[in-house]
Amino acid sequence: MPAVVTYWAEHAWLPGAEGPAVAPQVLIEAGADGRITAVTPRSGPCPAGAVRLAGLTLPGQANAHSHAFHRALRGTVQVGSGTFWTWRDTMYQVAAALDPDRYLALATAVYAEMALAGITAVGEFHYLHHAPGGARYADPNAMGAALVEAAARAGLRITLLDTCYLSAGFGAAPTEPQLRFSDGDADAWAARADALKDTAHARIGAAVHSVRAVPAEQLDTVAHWAAVRRAPLHVHLSEQTAENEACLAAHGVTPTRLLADHGVLGPRTSAVHATHLTEEDQHLLAGSGTTVCMCPTTERDLADGIGPARRLASLGSPISLGSDSHAVIDPFEEARALELDERLRTRTRGHWTAAELLRAGTEDGHASLGWPEAGRLEPGALADFCVIALDSVRTAGPGPELGAETAVFAAGAADVRHLVVGGRHVVKDGVHLGVPDVGRALAEAISALR
Repeated sequence: MPAVVTYWAEHAWLPGAEGPAVAPQVLIEAGADGRITAVTPRSGPCPAGAVRLAGLTLPGQANAHSHAFHRALRGTVQVGSGTFWTWRDTMYQVAAALDPDRYLALATAVYAEMALAGITAVGEFHYLHHAPGGARYADPNAMGAALVEAAARAGLRITLLDTCYLSAGFGAAPTEPQLRFSDGDADAWAARADALKDTAHARIGAAVHSVRAVPAEQLDTVAHWAAVRRAPLHVHLSEQTAENEACLAAHGVTPTRLLADHGVLGPRTSAVHATHLTEEDQHLLAGSGTTVCMCPTTERDLADGIGPARRLASLGSPISLGSDSHAVIDPFEEARALELDERLRTRTRGHWTAAELLRAGTEDGHASLGWPEAGRLEPGALADFCVIALDSVRTAGPGPELGAETAVFAAGAADVRHLVVGGRHVVKDGVHLGVPDVGRALAEAISALR
């Protein structure tokens, strides 16, 4: 890579003293270390030697919650009625077919699809650790290593959120499909996770699958592991009312209170979904500085409900976004769904600004994944950005001054023209440079599981 690569953005969403705004004709220089060295607005026409980026350049999107193997379920779980729990049975069948090689192929294709959608970093909530029946691979982290390698092949950054998953429910042993998720106890989970190391494109975090999957007395072990390493810590929280009811029956408190009592909440923690919360729960999350990761397309697909994202943000919780089950991989759809779902719930409009929603998908999303140096177009930040067309059938019309509103409320994954990670093109003119036919890669990887 040359010492400096210069990009000329026709329009770019830049931070400013009065908040972020769209600026025209912006030079963005990326150094050999993959960081932005200079941002120069109103630079005039594209100079010789610069790479021209037509459209609106945004910071790369952070997908803060992913289960890569769920992508194999898209289109196959929409027949008939059911609930989250019946959907989960089908998900276990897909999980049972995966091994490290198949997971590498599938995750590479899924992450390449994310790149095409403008995503530069993914948080992989990883609990598929062992072979079917719970047998250990020769490398106990073979499945996690496959995900890290898949991200490298797809050109993305990854935070591998290695997940502690020990029980089927409060006091219940793992079921047969769940045996490959479990290390036996939290100490064994921590010993295995200790072997995982950060790389240039990968950082290691931790996750509590849920309060039903990690016994209360072992929550402290996971929280301590993350605290010692100052690593991100994520947890599924109150996605279903059944979880709340079971937790109250077992412990006499809500899942949020249980997590708070065991040191799980805090500024490095992200609570995923947080759909069914009491008023006290909301104050516990916001008061601790816990980020809340909303996954609107999955939450609607699974009929989970609409979480109190606006209320949590107003109380002080940062908001991030994830595509979770990958019923849809489109960060712009996730962002606008926060506003549109709130409109449905309240029958009023105007709960979130476009700038707030873009921040959730960029700066706050990256911070939740342990990449605080990403998510902004400014000197010193990682040179990770995406470019959306402003002349497609979806985005034509409003004008560049409304670029943030166009990105959130009109654009979709199909409008992403370029993706740059660490100063290097990963997607150019809508084509993934490492996985040229992402559709075929997905089809082949998914068919191998059937």
